[in-house]
Amino acid sequence: MEAKAYLRYAKISPRKVSIVLDLIRDKPVDLALAILKYTNKAACKYLLNLLGSAVSNAQNNYNLNKEFLYVSECFVCPGKPLKRTRPGPKGRSFRILKRTSHITLMVREKQ
Repeated sequence: MEAKAYLRYAKISPRKVSIVLDLIRDKPVDLALAILKYTNKAACKYLLNLLGSAVSNAQNNYNLNKEFLYVSECFVCPGKPLKRTRPGPKGRSFRILKRTSHITLMVREKQ
């Protein structure tokens, strides 16, 4: 049985999130929480909350034991970018894309 947690429209680039997701993939939950707590990346703040939510979903919805859980699957997809403008020369404006992310994290119990 697996439990999922989603985070939609996180205000961080998918490229930054995927670096941290590679660190915690296929790791036990306790080790993944420790990695996220002591890694100095902006994405760790979002992923700590998301992993806690996935573990809570596993415990409350499926009665799984936290000691046997591991991060079975985690991935990030690009969300809709926020379009902003920046002043340019001669009164023109340039477009800035503030990228967003859709993050999915699944935990599963080891057999």
